[in-house]
Amino acid sequence: MTYDNIVTMLEEAGLPLAYDHFAEGESPDPPFIVFLSPTSDNFGADNAVYASFPEVNVELYTDKKNPKLEKKLEKIFAGNDIYWNKSETWIDSERMYEVLYELTL
Repeated sequence: MTYDNIVTMLEEAGLPLAYDHFAEGESPDPPFIVFLSPTSDNFGADNAVYASFPEVNVELYTDKKNPKLEKKLEKIFAGNDIYWNKSETWIDSERMYEVLYELTL
């Protein structure tokens, strides 16, 4: 899955979207999505990579718990045959929830 495919997939949620972060002063009001690809899970032998599986973090930010929106994202992932793990945290300094989806593509 390419960067453009990931963007197209996440745009299905209908939320503001950015890679890594929004520019200073341009962060929208929640809810919004930020995603990044911090690493990959590679398979290889004999000093060669035979297959590379990008790991993508999709961060959903909301000002209140929004299970309906979370389910919408999860359906998008399921529709694209993407395996994911989910965690959640409250960011007190920002007064927002972050729901983190860790995807392996």
